[in-house]
Amino acid sequence: MSGKPVVVGTRILAETILSYLRADVPAERIFADYPSLPDDGVEAIRRWAEVTYRPDWKSKT
Repeated sequence: MSGKPVVVGTRILAETILSYLRADVPAERIFADYPSLPDDGVEAIRRWAEVTYRPDWKSKT
């Protein structure tokens, strides 16, 4: 994926899931759109965003 972060074990870009989270899309909808996303995938992206973008990760664009 050209060196961009992905969800482990998938080819789903972390930023793709992050855009859902920033838009307050429920986890159920994310899993429906990305059925190959691991059970802990949404939470893993939240943790990654907090480390990468710090506490204001939801407001970054």
